[in-house]
Amino acid sequence: MVINMEAVGIICEYNPLHNGHIYHIKQVKKLFPQKTIILVLNGYFLERGEVSVLSKENKTKLALIYGIDLIVELPFIFGSQSADIFADAAIKILGHLGCDSLVFGSESNDLETLKKVASIQETAKYNQKVQELLATGLNYPTALAKALQIDVDIFNPNDLLGISYIKAIKKNNLNITPLTIKRTSDYHNTTDDFPIISASNIRNKIKHHQDISKYVPRKTLKLIENISLENLFPYIKYKIITDPDLSRYLTVDEGIENRLKEKIMEANSLEEFIAMIKTKRYTYNKITRMLIHILIGLPKEINKLATIEYIKILGFNKNGRTYLHELKDDLEISLIPIPNSLEYKYELLASQVYSLISQNKILAYEKSNKPIFFE
Repeated sequence: MVINMEAVGIICEYNPLHNGHIYHIKQVKKLFPQKTIILVLNGYFLERGEVSVLSKENKTKLALIYGIDLIVELPFIFGSQSADIFADAAIKILGHLGCDSLVFGSESNDLETLKKVASIQETAKYNQKVQELLATGLNYPTALAKALQIDVDIFNPNDLLGISYIKAIKKNNLNITPLTIKRTSDYHNTTDDFPIISASNIRNKIKHHQDISKYVPRKTLKLIENISLENLFPYIKYKIITDPDLSRYLTVDEGIENRLKEKIMEANSLEEFIAMIKTKRYTYNKITRMLIHILIGLPKEINKLATIEYIKILGFNKNGRTYLHELKDDLEISLIPIPNSLEYKYELLASQVYSLISQNKILAYEKSNKPIFFE
């Protein structure tokens, strides 16, 4: 692929877009002032099994306002899965769009160690050790840590996702250079009160009706909805009760469907239900992803069947439009959604389910397939 312009990629969920994200965008602009910034944006249901507090449309608008040139969609079928699958799809999209750099936040800010870990994780010896440790009853994150035997703490969400990005770049043989920006907040910390705090901390404050105006721009504040997977619990409960074969859905493994059926009528809330189901092997995030897959009906075989069949353009500014114009003759994938594809089918289903709890006009936006232009 030969184009005259250069692009740098960002992969984000903006749940919600906050001061830290704006800092990230500004740092990318400093690093690459001449490059087009392309964002691969996750939509309604997210990698850690969460519901977005901003609609996909509003996330796109905010991204454009705060300096992104071109926003494209990370399809639900990949964006609602574990880090390696999430990262592989996002990196493939950036590869199709001609990106030569990727900038991601990192707790350790130690790129060389992240690269080293990515290489170790690709070996058969490492994977065998992980399986042996899992068999002893350890949870997955602990098994990973013990199998690696390294001194640097890289077991935080952004570092782990960064490792998945590095593996995906190598796996897909792409000429994309990864770079890190030091993350200034702790994902697990829900008490800090600095101007830049984690999205998790912000969502916790939203849940408890606390003021978040210090941590997000005013434009974000106006668009946030206080919604979560908890709001969908009645629909999840109905699906689990009435569906005769939960085992056909993605991530419903090892007979856990029997435990779901057994405990669902005892639970009065999602949190209560997850507490009943949670084990060392089934972490909180793994369970919430699984419940989303059940709710939307994502089949087990999806990862064998699904590919990135098109790239949906969510929005662009003048720079993004110019970049697309330069790119289009060499592009090897459609930029127009394909209605009979798995990618489109499940994106529409995800939008329909999300519309059950959102006040936004989700379905009209989703079906229009019209990119947002920001001058």
